[in-house]
Amino acid sequence: MPVTAKLSKRFYDTFGDEISDDLVDWFNQVDATYRQELREQNDLNWARVEARIGQTEASLRSDFEVGLERLRSDLLKWMFLFWTGTALTVIGLVTAVGR
Repeated sequence: MPVTAKLSKRFYDTFGDEISDDLVDWFNQVDATYRQELREQNDLNWARVEARIGQTEASLRSDFEVGLERLRSDLLKWMFLFWTGTALTVIGLVTAVGR
């Protein structure tokens, strides 16, 4: 929301309406220019922040996937060891009972 600059009545009386209006217009132009530059700078900064967030997300996602693959391989290894031990125990019991 732009703010329109105002000058005092004394300023208008001293320098006249034309100069005072020119000065007010100049203040408003400077304000609009600074606002536009600030908006552009904020957009650039936000784009940088979004890029960093995207990089961080990609990094975290890849780290999570690597950890999940390690967990999966560890679970398969322990499942194999468990079922091998169980199968050998059952075979041993069946052999012992069968004799």
